[in-house]
Amino acid sequence: MKSYTLLALLALSAYSVADTKYVPSVENSTLPSPNQVLGYNVGDWHVRHDQIQRYAEQLAAASKRVQFETIGYTHEQRPLLQLIISSERNLQRLEQIRKQHIDAARGGEETAADAPVIIWLGYSIHGNEPSGANSSLLVAQYLAAAQNDEVRNWLDNAVIILNPSLNPDGLDRFAHWANMHKGAAAVADTQHREHNEPWPSGRANHYWFDLNRDWLLLQHPESRARITQYQKWLPNIVADYHEMGTNSTFFFQPGIPSRNYPLTPKRNFTLTQELAKFHAAAFDQAKQLYFTEESFDDFYVGKGSTYPDVQGSVGILFEQASSRGHAQDSINGLLNFSDTIQNQLTASLSTIRGAVAKRADLLSYQHDFYKSAASQAKSSKNKGYILTETADKSRMASLLELLQRHNVEIYQLSRDWQEGDITYSAGNSYYIPLQQPQYRLIKAMFSTEKSFNDNTFYDVSAWTLPYAFNIQFAAVNREPAKAQLSASWQLNAEKSKPLTAGAYAYAFNWQDQQAPLLLQALLAEKLVVRAAMADFAATSNDSEINLKAGAMVLAAGLQTESDWFARLQKVQQRFALPIYAIRTGLTAKGSDLGSSQFVPVTMPTVLLLAGNDVNSIEAGETWYNLERLAGISPSLAEPEKLRSLDLSRYSHIVLPDGNYNQWQDKEINQLKIWTERGGVLWGHKRGAAWLAKVGLLQAGVWQGDEMTGLIPRNDLSYQDKELLAGKQRIAGAIYQAELDLSHPLTFGLTRNTLPVFKNGTMLLQPSDTPFVNVALYSSAPQLAGYTAAEYVPRISQSAVMLAHNLGKGRVIAMSDNPVFRGYFYGSSRLLVNAMYLGTAFSASAR
Repeated sequence: MKSYTLLALLALSAYSVADTKYVPSVENSTLPSPNQVLGYNVGDWHVRHDQIQRYAEQLAAASKRVQFETIGYTHEQRPLLQLIISSERNLQRLEQIRKQHIDAARGGEETAADAPVIIWLGYSIHGNEPSGANSSLLVAQYLAAAQNDEVRNWLDNAVIILNPSLNPDGLDRFAHWANMHKGAAAVADTQHREHNEPWPSGRANHYWFDLNRDWLLLQHPESRARITQYQKWLPNIVADYHEMGTNSTFFFQPGIPSRNYPLTPKRNFTLTQELAKFHAAAFDQAKQLYFTEESFDDFYVGKGSTYPDVQGSVGILFEQASSRGHAQDSINGLLNFSDTIQNQLTASLSTIRGAVAKRADLLSYQHDFYKSAASQAKSSKNKGYILTETADKSRMASLLELLQRHNVEIYQLSRDWQEGDITYSAGNSYYIPLQQPQYRLIKAMFSTEKSFNDNTFYDVSAWTLPYAFNIQFAAVNREPAKAQLSASWQLNAEKSKPLTAGAYAYAFNWQDQQAPLLLQALLAEKLVVRAAMADFAATSNDSEINLKAGAMVLAAGLQTESDWFARLQKVQQRFALPIYAIRTGLTAKGSDLGSSQFVPVTMPTVLLLAGNDVNSIEAGETWYNLERLAGISPSLAEPEKLRSLDLSRYSHIVLPDGNYNQWQDKEINQLKIWTERGGVLWGHKRGAAWLAKVGLLQAGVWQGDEMTGLIPRNDLSYQDKELLAGKQRIAGAIYQAELDLSHPLTFGLTRNTLPVFKNGTMLLQPSDTPFVNVALYSSAPQLAGYTAAEYVPRISQSAVMLAHNLGKGRVIAMSDNPVFRGYFYGSSRLLVNAMYLGTAFSASAR
């Protein structure tokens, strides 16, 4: 049987690595090597996810040190893989180890002296950062096969959870691109097509989301599977392997010291610094360049290296310079793909080496973390948070379910409870106590901070979950009595009551998050639906039902399908929303059902611009939310193809954030004629700015350069350059919009204020024409997150959403992304309404 060292497996590749003598050998192993399973040496080609799966399965089948699990599936139905690697003895008592670890971590007895440290290794959450996923094969092989004393010690004292590919869909997209352009010899030219992958790139998942921003938000199956395992295990250390620009070297944390999240204990940073010595020693021995503390932050708790920090783990970010293919020129010389794999292997082994050496410190730190959390919660002025929502149980349930996925304890009010002047109603209100293990995470989830020690952010500065879901919340200084609280909240889907046959009409309210999905299903069944333009009251059985503006009505006399009632019943059973049988068209209040105040609603056919020059992340967020919250799967087309498209197929065209300056008179006239004939044209952020620039949207725009001019630049030294750039950005903050609730585009929203997310400096100027301003920023708009003080007055003078007629059609524009990162369910209703109620209003632009 051939014997391979890890070094040899890499050195055999076409683009060999330098001799690194510190890499231990795998001696006399009968276990399968990556080379044997793949048919080539690691680094020769970019590995596909199915190849990773095949090797992981074969290794686990042959080794008593490895357990293989499928923990979920991606959007494209690729399995999410997990290997658990430890000594044979530890694997035999794995569940016992896990339970004892969780108990000790979260306030139980002190950690046993022989308890193993839990190490989490996560690779390539960005699919076009593939060195991590490729190195994971070598890490797994080495841990399974090596017989030296060091590895035996590691496996006796650690349980290693290895996620070889955190983004299989993106990884395969990039592997296909890199492999299809691989020549007989590597082409290192930076302009070579291999190194310049096309839109939308392999970084993101199927819907073009950045999964490393989804650890907290959990909008995707990859994230939900990952967090289920994280909460199941509560690892002591989380290693997060990434890539960065080709001209960099290798980065490991600590990052910039002033940009750590305030709720992370200082001991976390001390441990990070101590672990960094192990990485430094390994890279010193390999004579590889690296750096720390000069880049990246640890602030946003929704990414992989920071989410663990507010839960007693130590999250560590690793960034390897990327070859973006098989070999590429850099300022540091030729960078081979195999070099990048070698460095990720080095960092993986140094992580394990450091974690085992610091095992007692990591275990005691996690125990003390939760112990101190309990103490801080007990002494906190705020005792918890109250959430309340009366009109939209589905949106509330979505937020509560998200919180529970993070092991947050929630209690429903079983009796009305008063705090100050506010009465929180039973059944619609929920209490989240701070006195629970997730104290720090809850504080982070509900944070409304606006001022920070360092105002330069690598990512967003605010992510307040109740704002995103448009749920009213408040910090309270006392707790409801136990008699007023029901057991910990659980999601229980309500069943629809059977419909009464023979009614004059059927109707349902528009407030619930599921209402648009119900409407889409009805339209798909060819049922005829009208939308109410004002509140009304109708007689259902022997009671009077109050229905709000936006309520959807199916009049029996308008239905054209002979089996329409059976179709209605079939659809109704899929949704837990009440549909009311109405006995008469004569209403007790408001317009009668035959009035023109009930306008036709038709099936939207949507074109979403998605391609070169469009922001792929925001296009993906729009696509995903149209499907998930409106039930609409849009057509996707590249902007450069617009002039060749038959636009008559579409009722709506959506321009997400992007650069549309490639469009000339032909495209502008094409969109103008299409809109004038009855189309609904939507644009947000730069999409809205372009509509205004070419005159399709009648609005003024304050562009980014006009905003940055508000920031003083005098008396600055060169070292203030980054500080100025930080002030000029709005990296991500939450603002308050004030709504015209009588406007059809706001139907379903019950409060005249709405949190919106802003991560750009472009602003729409409000219209002087009546009825065009759908939403304006409040006079004191800043709810959470950092914004330079010089910007806030201008923002308070700006419009969030404008809408007006253009011929028979409508133009709708929004200054912000209504569906930011998929979790801004509140503001997403504005986009959804534009799909179904986009022609239900009339407002002249002049």
